[in-house]
Amino acid sequence: MDTMLAARMYGKQDIRIEQVPIPEINDNEILIKVKSAAICGTDLRMYMNGYKDISENNPRILGHEFAGTITKVGKNINKYQEGMTVAVAPNMGCGVCEFCSSGKSHLCQDFFQAPGINIDGAFAEYVRIPEPAVRQGNVIVLDERVSTEEAALNEPLSCVYNAFQKVGVFPGDNVLIIGAGPIGIMHAKLAKMAGAANVMINDLSKERLDICKKIDNSFIGVHSDELEDIIMKVTKGKGLDVCITANPAPITQKIALGLMAMEGRVNFFGGLPKDKENVSLNTNLIHYKELVITGSTKASVAMFSKTLQFIAEGLIDVKSLVSNRYELKNIHEAIESSKNATGLKNVISFI
Repeated sequence: MDTMLAARMYGKQDIRIEQVPIPEINDNEILIKVKSAAICGTDLRMYMNGYKDISENNPRILGHEFAGTITKVGKNINKYQEGMTVAVAPNMGCGVCEFCSSGKSHLCQDFFQAPGINIDGAFAEYVRIPEPAVRQGNVIVLDERVSTEEAALNEPLSCVYNAFQKVGVFPGDNVLIIGAGPIGIMHAKLAKMAGAANVMINDLSKERLDICKKIDNSFIGVHSDELEDIIMKVTKGKGLDVCITANPAPITQKIALGLMAMEGRVNFFGGLPKDKENVSLNTNLIHYKELVITGSTKASVAMFSKTLQFIAEGLIDVKSLVSNRYELKNIHEAIESSKNATGLKNVISFI
């Protein structure tokens, strides 16, 4: 039996590099040779805290931000051929519920599968793509202008685009992103692309703010100690048109409302820990300012395709977010770097 190298999680903070069988596929599935796989905050949370059905007796390969080359195709599949370079939108639904039938399979309540979450993912040399992903169009052939590394980073970009559509950034808007990690910078890049007049990024870390300025010196880095003063100065006392909380801190959701202009739009992008998910908000600010408060989670296949187009057309640069590249055998080093917020995105490279 042919084998491959894989990083399998056996439990909390227990990932092992092992030789395992290359996945078998049926007539309705495809097999991808992974070229690039990025480490996500979800991977870190699963690694640090454990995950509900991962155990010594039921290990799992993590990794849901990835791209690679098709090496095997089930005989019932006509759309894909061996040798195609593809990215995979990870979220699969049942295909028939009201959400799936309207193109929102990422919101499916009846069935959910995603590589690296509840089935084996891409921190391995090969990954099996199940029938629902093939049938629902989750496998997308890459434009020749998009590298597999860029395509791996497209998954979080598509989730950011979901929020972008919810709040609607318009030319001339004043925008604040709270959180200067890779997700926050992606939010800032989309806001800039849409014509925002001022894109401010807030973080506790001066190092992260310095990185933001290096990526785009038009971004206005704001330390938390000076947040309100800078916003009112930049907006001439008006307040923010758009604010996105791209972090897991409850206090930022509370703070955001007081920084908004009349008819401002807020997106709670970052999920909160279970023990901190109840947040006290001043709803009078929502009422009297006519604020629009939104949430967003994951991304649809259509969103995933659209942001791949942004990358291909040069509208969004994601290459600048890659801080480090690691071989799979060094995944523990990559995880440690991500855990310590060293740089931005860490990528497992198989090229």
